[in-house]
Amino acid sequence: MSQSIENQVAVITGGASGIGFAVAKQFHSEGARLALLDMNPEGLEKAKSELGDAPLVVKTDISSEASVAQAIDNVIKTYGQIDILVNAAGIVGKTNTKIVDVDLEDYVRVQQVNLIGSFIIAKAVIPHMLKREYGRILLIASIAGKEGNAGMSSYSSSKAGVVGLVKTIGKEYAGTGITINSLAPAVIYTPIHDTIPQEQIDYMTAKIPMSRCGTLDEAVSTIRYIVSPENSFTTAFCYDLSGGRATY
Repeated sequence: MSQSIENQVAVITGGASGIGFAVAKQFHSEGARLALLDMNPEGLEKAKSELGDAPLVVKTDISSEASVAQAIDNVIKTYGQIDILVNAAGIVGKTNTKIVDVDLEDYVRVQQVNLIGSFIIAKAVIPHMLKREYGRILLIASIAGKEGNAGMSSYSSSKAGVVGLVKTIGKEYAGTGITINSLAPAVIYTPIHDTIPQEQIDYMTAKIPMSRCGTLDEAVSTIRYIVSPENSFTTAFCYDLSGGRATY
């Protein structure tokens, strides 16, 4: 089976920075047609410029069903199809904080973006993939969702929800030509980590047997395989990218 994603349409949320933009650069280099969704309009325009004005960029609030519906409608009007979804949008919320000191408002907001946003974007793209009996969906989870990070109750529980969501909807569409998987990275250094106290970063890194953070290149290469045409017999699965930290 061909591994090529040339001319495939890839929707990448969180595409203005971090893992999302790194994935976009790789896909662009292989001739994929891109739609980058992000809340940061300045970041989107910068990404578009760096990629040679090729991608469609849409300011999108992934936690809003109306905003996502409008963005996906824009993608379909522009390209006519969706082959790949990489959901890299996410927020961390309050960290280095025990649950008794976490505000409910902060907890709910993290769930809205990370978990409910994953639900909304997957729900929005699946009907378009069903029409062509093909699709690759990757929802980025986290090792925190599998193992838990003390001081990060909002984030850890939201990403655990993403893993559970994937295990469910992957089974629902297993016979349709659509695969739905998640990825559980340990610490991959991206700009989001500039918002996390160093004490929290040190705590997370100390739990990694390889004693280092992962790199964007390592994340991109794993993601590229997961959404490739050849990866056709794995669905409802959570891939490990944790330097040995994952215990299951």
